[in-house]
Amino acid sequence: MNQDRYNIVLLGPSYPYRGGIASFTDRLAREFNAAGHQTLLCTFKLQYPSFLFPGKTQYSSAASPQDLNIKRWVNTINPFNWIRIGRRIRDMQPDLIVVRYWMPFLAPAMGTILKLARYNQHTKVICIADNIIPHEKRLGDKLLTAFFIKSIDAFVVMSEQVKLDLRSLGFDKKTLLLPHPLFDHFGTQLDQKMAKTDLHVPEDRPLLLFFGLIRPYKGLDLLIHAMSDERIRKTGAMLLVAGEFYENKEKYTQLVQELNVEGSVIFHDEFIPEDKIQFYFSAADVLVQPYKTATQSGVTPLAMHFNLPMIVTQAGGLKEMVVDGETGVVTEINADSLANGIMRFLDKGKQAFVAPIELRKTHYSWKVFMESLLQDYKGLLSNT
Repeated sequence: MNQDRYNIVLLGPSYPYRGGIASFTDRLAREFNAAGHQTLLCTFKLQYPSFLFPGKTQYSSAASPQDLNIKRWVNTINPFNWIRIGRRIRDMQPDLIVVRYWMPFLAPAMGTILKLARYNQHTKVICIADNIIPHEKRLGDKLLTAFFIKSIDAFVVMSEQVKLDLRSLGFDKKTLLLPHPLFDHFGTQLDQKMAKTDLHVPEDRPLLLFFGLIRPYKGLDLLIHAMSDERIRKTGAMLLVAGEFYENKEKYTQLVQELNVEGSVIFHDEFIPEDKIQFYFSAADVLVQPYKTATQSGVTPLAMHFNLPMIVTQAGGLKEMVVDGETGVVTEINADSLANGIMRFLDKGKQAFVAPIELRKTHYSWKVFMESLLQDYKGLLSNT
């Protein structure tokens, strides 16, 4: 084997599954392939039982990618499957397994597969951890995650918050902090007026965008309260909420009515397909992430790709990718502070933020992420 070319297994969500983590995994696989590594994506034949999944579907509507080697092998609720897949990967003897982790439900399956795969005394395991402590906590989370991390040689985290969470569980091996790369594979920036026309939103009013799955921790209620601020009403600004509800939509529509902001809030209640993402990020003047808790968010680097400024709260690692007053605005986690942040942005104007965003984008390339991860792998080899 050429010492600069590796056999890599990416273990986690991939096509046909939808969502940011699956998109990230597929995009990273393409970066490995472009560098000459042999990459296999090992994904789920069953990710979540339907009764545990709050959305309408787990699957992407996009065409199957022809440039990726994807195997749907893992059944997360079948222990016999875990043993079989762990032994299969063990016998393949990959140099490196890169596993994705974001919720304790996955720990028994992933931990068992990895433990068996490492019996070949050759394969190393690096985990890219989106979350260590989940946003919506359940009994037994820490025990499950503790089981999982026993099979990991090193972690890659994308925010200081996840690094701290990992240390709180007693993980004392190498942990590499790398910023989330830009999601650069959802098209290019479009003409704003054309994008607004396509989305059926007014061309002559400032447009705030809330994008992604709607869950309690994401603070949409705080943002709707902020939209009722009299100063914001006078600007004519509108809020476009684009994403599927993973909770009761009615509490938000009732809040809109109670605050009398029906004319300022639009709901596009659906999972936004990949070929429509560029329209939302081109139409908007600013992305707002009013999260109550957070680690990091894939929506932030998506906004940066489209040169879209961001208003984010101080929750978790959100503020790590936003320079207050330059690439966006950072606020406290309450409606009044969000309203003040929105006014700061509107007073300054979108164009004042675009050049600083352009300057910082080079820090978030997929090539840098991939090379840093593989350098971490080489470090593991030197320690054996």
